[in-house]
Amino acid sequence: MPRTIKLLLATCTAAILFALPVFAQEGPVIVQPGAPGQPTKILPASTTADFPSYTKKDVEFMQGMIHHHAQAVEMSALINERTTYEKLITLGARISHTQEEEIAFMRRWLRTRGEKLMLPMPDMGEMKDMKDHKGHMDNMMMPGMLTPKQMEALRNVKDMEFVRLWLEGMIQHHIGALVMVDELHKAGAGEDPEMFTFATDVDSGQRAEIKVMREMLKEIE
Repeated sequence: MPRTIKLLLATCTAAILFALPVFAQEGPVIVQPGAPGQPTKILPASTTADFPSYTKKDVEFMQGMIHHHAQAVEMSALINERTTYEKLITLGARISHTQEEEIAFMRRWLRTRGEKLMLPMPDMGEMKDMKDHKGHMDNMMMPGMLTPKQMEALRNVKDMEFVRLWLEGMIQHHIGALVMVDELHKAGAGEDPEMFTFATDVDSGQRAEIKVMREMLKEIE
C-alpha cells in the first residue's frame, strides 16, 4: 500500500477514535445552578437519578423569596436620587448586588427543576368578592415586605429623613427574610443541599446587614 494512503488511513482512524467520546456523551444534560457568585455545572443525563429531592415548600420558598428580594432591589434603586449620604449609598449598592445575584440563583434553581418562577395566581373567577382578592394580595406580601403605603412614603421623602425611613424599612424587610428561612426549616424543608446552603447564607448575610443598619440608625439619631 502506498505510503500516502497509509498516512491518510491512520489520520482518519485517529480522528474517528478521538471523536468517539464526544458522541458517547451526546444526549440530555442537566444544568445545575451554582450558588450566588459560583458558576453553573453541566451534568450528564446519568446523574438524573442522583439529583437531590426537593419539596413543595422548597419551591414556594424560592418563589416567595424572589418576590421578597425584588422589593429590596426596588428600595435600593431609590437611594441615589434622594440622598448623598455615602454610607447608605454604599450599603444600598451592596444589598442590591447581592440580592440580584441571589434572584438569578433562585431562578436557575427553579428552572432546573421545571418549576414556575412566580407564586401561582388564583383563578379570578373563583374569588367571590373583594375580600377574597384582598386576602390573596395579603398572602403575596411575604414577611417583612413594605406595604404600598410604606413604599409611597419612602418615595416622597429626601435627605436624612429618607435615610432613616429606608434603614427602618430595610431592617423590617431583612427580619422578614429571617422569618421565611425559619419557617422553611420548621416545615422540615430545605434539605436539598443547594437550598440548605442558600438559606443559610441568606440568614447569616441578612443578620450581619441588620447589625450594620442598626448601627447606622444610631449614628443619625
